[in-house]
Amino acid sequence: MLHYGISTVVLAALLFIPASKLIWVLSVRRLERKGGRALNDAERQGQQTRARVIAAVLCVVFAALFNGQLMDVFAGG
Repeated sequence: MLHYGISTVVLAALLFIPASKLIWVLSVRRLERKGGRALNDAERQGQQTRARVIAAVLCVVFAALFNGQLMDVFAGG
């Protein structure tokens, strides 16, 4: 069980930065296209905070599910 927790945290941490950047870029591009103008720095910062929260939740859930599947495979289930 300890191995599951550690591997979940490590995988989530490794996925966090690329996932948050991807979510941020997609969000900023969508808002700029929808609004027809470039976002200012405050709006970009707000989107970055939002992207980090979404990425944190997404990465932890994905890492937990992925490691759960791996544990089942290695346990012979």
